[in-house]
Amino acid sequence: QVQLVESGGGLVQAGGSLRLSCTASGRTLSFYNMGWFRQAPGKEREFVTTINWNGNSYYADSVKGRFTISRDNAKNTVYLEMTSLKPEDTAVYYCAARYSSGSNYADPLGYAYWGQGTQVTVSS
Repeated sequence: QVQLVESGGGLVQAGGSLRLSCTASGRTLSFYNMGWFRQAPGKEREFVTTINWNGNSYYADSVKGRFTISRDNAKNTVYLEMTSLKPEDTAVYYCAARYSSGSNYADPLGYAYWGQGTQVTVSS
């Protein structure tokens, strides 16, 4: 069993930056593929980015060039660096872990463990 806890959310002005952290307990994250998703009010949960156990990463087109995912296996933590934030980035951001390295990384159903989420609000 893996427990995931996100932190780092908050209120920021458009154009600003935030760094989210996702720290795991229960098991090492070294062999998991990690993802970040977000969900805005009234919308479905959507894929943001993922990083595999080997460091390969993929991004949604909406955040490419602005967001960066990274992992520190020694700290059992995954990070999401968000820059040039826009009001449309406002959402609850969730960290998730999955076993598979397959191409379905954008499907939330493929992730076995989820954090409780952290709110990110970008004001215009």
